Amino acid sequence: MNLKIIKNEQDHAQALARLDALMDLELVEGSEENDELEVLALLIERYEEEHFPMDLPSPVEAILFRMDQQGLSRKDLVPFIGSAPKVSDVLNGKRSLSLAMIRRLHAGLGIPLDVLIQDPDQQEQFEQEIDWLAFPLAEMHKRSYFPNFTGSLGELKEYAAEVVGGFLKAANLQACTQPMLARATSHLRENDKQSDAYAMLAWQARVLQVAHCQPTLPVYSSGTVSQDWMRELARLSWSQQGPALAVEYLNRAGIHVVFETHLPKTYLDGAVCLSEANNPIVALTLRHDRIDNFWFTVMHELAHIALHFDGTETWYLDDLDAASTDPREDQADALAQEVLIPQSAIPFGVPHNVAGVAELAQELNISPCIIAGRARREAGKYQLLGRAFRSEKEVSRILGAAGYLSV
Repeated sequence: MNLKIIKNEQDHAQALARLDALMDLELVEGSEENDELEVLALLIERYEEEHFPMDLPSPVEAILFRMDQQGLSRKDLVPFIGSAPKVSDVLNGKRSLSLAMIRRLHAGLGIPLDVLIQDPDQQEQFEQEIDWLAFPLAEMHKRSYFPNFTGSLGELKEYAAEVVGGFLKAANLQACTQPMLARATSHLRENDKQSDAYAMLAWQARVLQVAHCQPTLPVYSSGTVSQDWMRELARLSWSQQGPALAVEYLNRAGIHVVFETHLPKTYLDGAVCLSEANNPIVALTLRHDRIDNFWFTVMHELAHIALHFDGTETWYLDDLDAASTDPREDQADALAQEVLIPQSAIPFGVPHNVAGVAELAQELNISPCIIAGRARREAGKYQLLGRAFRSEKEVSRILGAAGYLSV
């Protein structure tokens, strides 16, 4: 018996000829020729597996094969695929299988997963332990989070893993950033209400999506955001176009500004993170659409950049109505307050009367709404100063007129 590894087509042909010859013999179990046949068969099988791999059948071919095996009609596929029209579309190649369909076909008809899932992205989504239907799909669909998806809400729910998974991947928020880990991967400041982690992750991805679509900004230079730089920004609040001027000021420094309404059960005022190009992104929800809240939120997020960005940061997510237990949030609050209203300017505290507010605003060259807002917050009396220095809906009006808010 002269056996060797099969390395090429010539070796393969010789091995096949020898195998045929041995199979024509009446071999005895345990004989040298019988042992040769068994070893030769293994060598041929190994060579053919490496050089002539069999392609997997397509998912549709596998379904049709199982239908033929079990004598199933198209009607029998409705429980697995969803409806008669969907069954027809799938079998005619007009509709791809969703992960939900794949799970049902695998469990109900025993079709192997490696046959049903041949797309690497779909395989990745299948392996992720995420409840894709837990995302606020109706709200995301309504707000056009998925510009390339033209189906109905029902179709979005059927293909939630594929559509939402692709949305997260495009934003570089892979589902390994599992929603339930949002608190671990982000610095989250929130109130006692239970935040929806899936909605939070969707909002983060949307912010990155919007920032990516904005014009390219100058390279951000580390250290740009300083107390003096922030004070110069604060003086823009004196202008009636202050919020719009603030966006321009940040953009010139290489900082994106994204306005994205918070999703239900997220309770967010603002956030800050980095883009792929390492440009900071300041995201604002305008949940409290007032001049004072706008400026404090902007300064709070910029304070995180000035104090806490060190190359390892992920996200800072802020509900500024919430009490803080994180020293970084206290530090950002303190810097934001100091930049807007220096402690040296209020040795006896923030004035609680109209004349005092107006005088201090003129002295600091900032909007009196900022001072009035702080006075109301510290006093816990939001009727303080009556109707003076009220600015409800003013920020969105200014930004909308400047073209910074989408309709």
